[in-house]
Amino acid sequence: MKKQKSIKKNFIYNTFLTMTNFIFPLITFPYVSRILMPSGTGRVSFALSLISYFTMLSQLGMPTYGIRTCSKVRNDREKLTRTVHELLCINLIMCVVSYILLALALIFVPALKEDRQLYIIVSFTILLTSIGMEWLYKALEQYRYIALRSIAFKFIALGAMFLLVHDQSDYIIYGFIAIFAASASNIFNFINVRKYIDLKPVGGYHIRRHLKPLAVFFAMACATTIYTHMDTLMLGFMLTKKDVGYYNAAVRIKSLLLSIVTSLGAVLLPRSSFLIQTRQWGKFRKVSKKALDFVFILSSAFMLYFMLYARYGIMLLSGGYYEPSIIPMQIIMPTLLFIGVTNITGIQIMVPLGREKTVLFSEIVGLVVNLIINTLLIPQMKSTGAAIGTVAAEFAVLVVQYMVMRKEMSNAFRAVSYWKIALGLTAGALCSFWVMFLHLSNFLTLALTSSLIGSVPCPDLENMSIHQQH
Repeated sequence: MKKQKSIKKNFIYNTFLTMTNFIFPLITFPYVSRILMPSGTGRVSFALSLISYFTMLSQLGMPTYGIRTCSKVRNDREKLTRTVHELLCINLIMCVVSYILLALALIFVPALKEDRQLYIIVSFTILLTSIGMEWLYKALEQYRYIALRSIAFKFIALGAMFLLVHDQSDYIIYGFIAIFAASASNIFNFINVRKYIDLKPVGGYHIRRHLKPLAVFFAMACATTIYTHMDTLMLGFMLTKKDVGYYNAAVRIKSLLLSIVTSLGAVLLPRSSFLIQTRQWGKFRKVSKKALDFVFILSSAFMLYFMLYARYGIMLLSGGYYEPSIIPMQIIMPTLLFIGVTNITGIQIMVPLGREKTVLFSEIVGLVVNLIINTLLIPQMKSTGAAIGTVAAEFAVLVVQYMVMRKEMSNAFRAVSYWKIALGLTAGALCSFWVMFLHLSNFLTLALTSSLIGSVPCPDLENMSIHQQH
């Protein structure tokens, strides 16, 4: 009899994990942004966005499909071994395909010739992500291992950043360190995997059984990745790398906050899949309600705070050169709420229920909305137009998913303490305004105001620590 890990502990570890993926650049960004300037940070941000498309192709929807599939057979070592072998084989084949396409792009696309060396260095993330099998460790709920392994590499990269990046021309070194911090730990995933599966062939492989569902998950990943990075790429192609740098300063802060908001949904995917597989519908609905309430409280608090105090956040983290980032940051903050809710309705509920095609449709709607608005607004409004396009896209995804899930989730949405959240945040905001008249430093202003607004009560995560015996 094996006891499952508590959702509360998994959430804490996964929050820590996802935060480290953004805290590293957030810690270094005040230093790097002042050394590399908007042009240098814009180049690296553009490269990361470009390579993300090839990484997406190599993964083929595996990050979500792999978690769901492996979590269903995690109690049978032989079945789990066979499943992982099949999925890894697909991953490696697509990794080769991605590198071939990237090579062709670097050869034949004139706009990519200038920073070709940077793109090649950043592309190491394609291979490292493919062999890392993060989806297996998340399916097994090994969040403690993932978090501790990740932070170790972040500290190494942090030291390298201050030792090696000293000049505006060091943006290529910065790109390498960013990839090292995010992906190098995947090597240890590959080495450590023998604890959970057998490395020798077990036979009875049936790779084709994964291709059809993977096609749907890949389409989901395509839609999400395209409209998530479309704003950065369109800014880079239509305007300048400096405009990308301004926008990137706002997106970095949003990404850190979003990693916290969406951590719960990532933790609940393997648990929800297991509860559905074992037909424990009551516990599945209970966890879903708690998760939705949690997301509304946390995302609303983050959204309001960083809309009110965007200037202080940008000035602290990036410096005076990034003043054009303030308005885009204020505009983009509502995506914390929109993505937080769709992460629950889509990833935690629809995917375990096998309704990923509906999730795909909602993301396609978001992609189309983003493309249209970006095309219309970026030439005139620059990074502000890109921010508006992102908000509109995420809102469109939320509307579609809510319309589809309103019957199943009506009780959960009604259970959210809307008035309590609104009154608490309003009171916190009113109590914090006087701090601005003290003319404190950016850091002290943020520290004091966040302590006032952060007094909004949060749901008890302990109630979500559902343990099952199997």
